Amino acid sequence: MLKILCVGQEWRGSNASGLFYALSRIGCVITICNERTYVGVQAVSVPGKILNRIANPFQIHEFNKVLRKAIDGYKPDLVLVYKGAYVQPESIDFWKGKGIPVVNFFPDVSFLAHGSLIPRCIPKYDHIFTTKTFAAKDLETQFGVEREKVTFVPHGFDPLIHHKLEVNPGDDFCCDASFIGNYSKHKASYLSALKNGLPSLNLKIWGGTWGQNTHANLKDSIQGAGIQGDYYALALNASKINIALLSEKVEGASSGDLITSRTFHIPGSGGFMLHQRTDEVLEQFREGAEMACFASPEELKEKVDYYLKHENEREAIRQKGYERALREYSLDKRAAFVLETLKRNKIIKQK
Repeated sequence: MLKILCVGQEWRGSNASGLFYALSRIGCVITICNERTYVGVQAVSVPGKILNRIANPFQIHEFNKVLRKAIDGYKPDLVLVYKGAYVQPESIDFWKGKGIPVVNFFPDVSFLAHGSLIPRCIPKYDHIFTTKTFAAKDLETQFGVEREKVTFVPHGFDPLIHHKLEVNPGDDFCCDASFIGNYSKHKASYLSALKNGLPSLNLKIWGGTWGQNTHANLKDSIQGAGIQGDYYALALNASKINIALLSEKVEGASSGDLITSRTFHIPGSGGFMLHQRTDEVLEQFREGAEMACFASPEELKEKVDYYLKHENEREAIRQKGYERALREYSLDKRAAFVLETLKRNKIIKQK
């Protein structure tokens, strides 16, 4: 019985809590220190944002006091930090000084784009799991982390969240095609070109940062908010075609996304996935059998038009993708792989 102190965000639909709960389901005893309880209360008004900026250093300090104190009551065999934007290096030193191994699960593209604490902590972890194949090179180049201390593990789907849901005809989430995710210029340009090519397309876009969009033809498609948890799964089921666009390269990363969490959330929910084509996604799903792909705005338009007109083919691909996800890509399987890797590297003992 492995006892794990899990550090990260806990909310319904969070990738972090999805992994934590998966560890519990496969037999670990976990407790979660939820960073949202202590740091970064969300604010939309200017005064609220100013107050957050002032309070943030004090919140982080208090959070780390809680983290260090937590081991007294729980006596964990392992500390697992998911991302770790608010974990101070002193906390890692404290845990390791008590003989507790500390590992990081990093889900994002860049180690330099989420504040100053992550770069300071990265060299201190006993092992780092990353959802990006190029991250091992970035870690070695930027921080001197040996390749042996880095393991690639893709995202997975959370069976508590990402599953089939019955959709009522005419539900507000129903549409021809959708994109769910944050705004970027790359994503907006692809979706704008799609609307130009198919002006009558019922396209819906969910994401909290799409206020930055400058494409007039997307105005009616943007829903004005992000969606999480059950509503996220509902939207994936209600869309005939789920478009999986990837984030472009950002500062501190040698590449943009090649696969992402959507790569597994969509088929894991039973949705039809139209994914931006990369070598990595082709290793996960078979194109034309378990997903469809595109490599340009023109091909995106062609594939959306084609699969809207060929429902039977779309349904067959959707079903095969769903079956592949269920067999291979749950977070339970990812959690088991994490534990196997830590045992193989003798970071935790066999239990």
